[in-house]
Amino acid sequence: MPQIRDQLARRGVTVPLVGDFHYIGHKLLADHPACAQALDKYRINPGNVGFRDKKDRQFGAIVELAARHGKAVRIGANWGSLDQELLTALMDENARSDRPLDARAVTREAMVRSALYSAERAQEIGLAKDRIILSAKVSAVQDLIAVYRMLAARADYALHLGLTEAGMGSKGIVASSAAMGILLQEGIGDTIRVSLTPEPGGDRTLEVKVAQELLQTMGFRTFVPLVAACPGCGRTTSTVFQELARDIQTWISTSMPGWRERYPGVEALNVAVMGCIVNGPGESKHADIGISLPGTGETPAAPVFIDGQKAMTLRGATIASDFQSIVADYIERRWGAAKSAAE
Repeated sequence: MPQIRDQLARRGVTVPLVGDFHYIGHKLLADHPACAQALDKYRINPGNVGFRDKKDRQFGAIVELAARHGKAVRIGANWGSLDQELLTALMDENARSDRPLDARAVTREAMVRSALYSAERAQEIGLAKDRIILSAKVSAVQDLIAVYRMLAARADYALHLGLTEAGMGSKGIVASSAAMGILLQEGIGDTIRVSLTPEPGGDRTLEVKVAQELLQTMGFRTFVPLVAACPGCGRTTSTVFQELARDIQTWISTSMPGWRERYPGVEALNVAVMGCIVNGPGESKHADIGISLPGTGETPAAPVFIDGQKAMTLRGATIASDFQSIVADYIERRWGAAKSAAE
């Protein structure tokens, strides 16, 4: 970990490093103090740090190390490895009740109690409250919403949202977005994680991209310029607008590392690439810069709107490259000038 931290620092990467520990985290951190110091946050699951008295000792040892090194701790209760003693006790208590709840409701309560009890215990050991983050990972959308609403109503610890084992592809993306979108809109959640099963050999950074897009489309954060594009219909004559939208999005994504240095604030840029005149001009006027490509039966011309005003009309075989140049010039004028003025 110290070597990883130092290499990242040399590359200018300042993202906090988190160690996710299971079963013997207390031993690993004690045996490797340089690792304990290099990490910014420890993540532990109270359901798998041990059993009975061993559980309390081993949980306490990790928390003591965190307090000693000034680190934050994410206490993560997980549906798949929930504290079985607590769950059994609540199930027994529920069975004796005059109005028993269903098993799912009891499990939700066990998740919440496990997280809150562990947080309270961490504070008793000496970890500051503002160093504690709670998470309660479940794999069903309605369970996640219910559990985090309960946590938010019963405590004010920082909360980490995430639908665990969300699945592959669009299923995992939709499920994560549906669950976390509702909670974020209600003001619940301080950090998030999108948990996707990658395709064989797939890119794990898709999780980060989806999380960024969720926050940006909801208006909470900005990471990269947004490209609005229509879906296409019987009015669109070709795939030109789809190709242009794809090429502009790819160009923006690959350019962002350099742009962040040269053009502070460029992530707020909005671009519209529309396929015909029906909604094209309107969407383009709402964007910083937009283009409406010719649709069925329309004159082969593409009006370009900049800051809500029609600026020019592009024609010919070089519309795509011409529009990209216009976007680049716009970025230079707007954000390049801002940086020069600041300097």
